[in-house]
Amino acid sequence: MNFTKQTVAIFITLALVLTGYEIVNAQEIVQDPEYYILKAQHGDDWAQQDNEINKKLKALKKKYGTTPNIIHIMWDDSPMGEVGFPFIQQLRGFSTPEINTMAAEGINFTRMYTEPSCTQSRAAALTGRHSVRTGLTQVGFPFEYGGLRDSEVTMAEVLTQAGYATAFFGKAHLGDIEESYMTNQGFDEANWNPYNQFPVIYGPQAEIGGGVLPTSTNPEIYPEDPYDIDKGWRTLGHVAALEGVKGGPVREVVVPGDIQGWYKNMEGQKDRTLAFIDKSVEAKKPFFIAYWPELIAFVPFPERKTLSGGFLQEGLVRFDPFIGKLKEHLKEKGIAENTLVILMADNGPMTHNGPPGMVETIYRGGKGDYLEGGIRVPAIAWWPGMIAPNQTVGDIIHETDLFTTFANIADAEKFIPTDRVIDGVDQTSLLLNGDTYSRRDYVHVYTGEVYAATVKGRFKRHWVGDLPGLSGASFYDLYNDPREVQPKMLPGFTTKGMFNAMRARHDLWNEKYPHSLEARGFPFTNIENARPETIKASKPRFEQKDVPFDVMEVMKRTKDLKEFEAEWGIDK
Repeated sequence: MNFTKQTVAIFITLALVLTGYEIVNAQEIVQDPEYYILKAQHGDDWAQQDNEINKKLKALKKKYGTTPNIIHIMWDDSPMGEVGFPFIQQLRGFSTPEINTMAAEGINFTRMYTEPSCTQSRAAALTGRHSVRTGLTQVGFPFEYGGLRDSEVTMAEVLTQAGYATAFFGKAHLGDIEESYMTNQGFDEANWNPYNQFPVIYGPQAEIGGGVLPTSTNPEIYPEDPYDIDKGWRTLGHVAALEGVKGGPVREVVVPGDIQGWYKNMEGQKDRTLAFIDKSVEAKKPFFIAYWPELIAFVPFPERKTLSGGFLQEGLVRFDPFIGKLKEHLKEKGIAENTLVILMADNGPMTHNGPPGMVETIYRGGKGDYLEGGIRVPAIAWWPGMIAPNQTVGDIIHETDLFTTFANIADAEKFIPTDRVIDGVDQTSLLLNGDTYSRRDYVHVYTGEVYAATVKGRFKRHWVGDLPGLSGASFYDLYNDPREVQPKMLPGFTTKGMFNAMRARHDLWNEKYPHSLEARGFPFTNIENARPETIKASKPRFEQKDVPFDVMEVMKRTKDLKEFEAEWGIDK
């Protein structure tokens, strides 16, 4: 039997990965095992593509004097097809002409995958790692008592080392402890929401006038409850928005329930984005802006701009003009050709207990689901002169790929850590060469800490729901069953062994490179203008000596504490 060199390379790679042998050079990025298998097959072609890409990037840098600028815009809870496809919008009763034009002028992705919920997705995008690796597996709410650990390396930290000016504006949703502040995660300047837009409804104004059911945050607007005997248990003193600069003070800028202040701050983030561009251009520095806008509050707009009237659609229509303004601003500054803009949603629609308008558009499922509707989102790439217009791309791309792709474009790959798994792969070739040039054909799907599904090309396997000891109908053909409603047992059996091997390799790597854990601590410490109730929330509400259980052990069972034990200030 004759084997080509490529076939031999594949066999060797498979054997090494399955046995756990160290195949990664100590100075190279550690990728998921599936990547090495693809590289063994296509590495020579990829090397040739990279040579051409490097020539283009060098020519661009010579022309503009800096590596490319990067703007990443990511909003909430939108299904694939919600923007970028005017004919779908016509059926849905709204339109986003500026976003649709951007899609027509660049790449409109049809298989951009994300994590299935807000905090998970944002952690993955910022670190290039599945959120299970960072411990941020649950959607954060007041009080989270945790957040992104400072040992995680963010996109901003990598690009800072490459000389970039970095800014964050919008919804971070990555924790309420000081360690997770955006100004402590690599951003030079930040105005951010530590949670989501829910704090807007956690105030008397919204609860009285916005049709919001009773929350735990406004006991003063109700008669005294004689059965409410643990009054300190309530979530009081949380923060809706913070701002600051790296190494400087952090200030609270929006208090919970301040709907007008929230919208004013939200609109101000658009102006701050344009101002940061101006400041960076004047300083002749490349810039990275993560502008992750909150389009809506969970309080209805007083007037309607869409026939739909849905919360998401109303938010998108109001945000849409900014995209046109941003494009014109980049052109006026003479840097449009040297600026990559990525526009996308963070996960699928909130179909479970969500507001009006949050519905499935093409795929089944929504936020929190491992179905395609929960993890396949609208995404657009715009880069005049570098990305050809009028492209609809069917390749798989994952949000973690942006981390590695941005680093490559910025000539910053050498700053990516090599002591942990980086799930993102470099997709510069997909951006510049277009359809069929992706470097992944797989996705590992987690919902929370559960490994729920695996995608491989057109095929998908659900890992949850089967009866123990029985190979059930867990196999789907996404070409013929895009809504995952017709699982096939007998036709899918031919993929069973291959999916099992994929999972075994993935699990093996998880053992070799253990997951990190969410950092833990008290929220909202060291805020320059903290209110009395915020200061109270940042400290323990009882001492260890007053209770018989081990307070530290309770928190350890909730999440890991590690270095935070000394910071609790509990008298033991």
